[in-house]
Amino acid sequence: MVRRTYETDATKIEDVDDLDDLVADKREAWRATSDNARRRQRRYKKRLTNRLVRQDYFEDEIE
Repeated sequence: MVRRTYETDATKIEDVDDLDDLVADKREAWRATSDNARRRQRRYKKRLTNRLVRQDYFEDEIE
């Protein structure tokens, strides 16, 4: 079974392609429609992207 995507996984992302590889919906096959699965993937990507932005902001603030 595929591992669920967490916001803390943002530390593993080094470039944009890593985001697509990292995001995984372990319940994708159970979704009612493929549209629902696609929406869920977008939400995961959005959460990780926001985490990356905050992470970079705080790193710049510390320096």
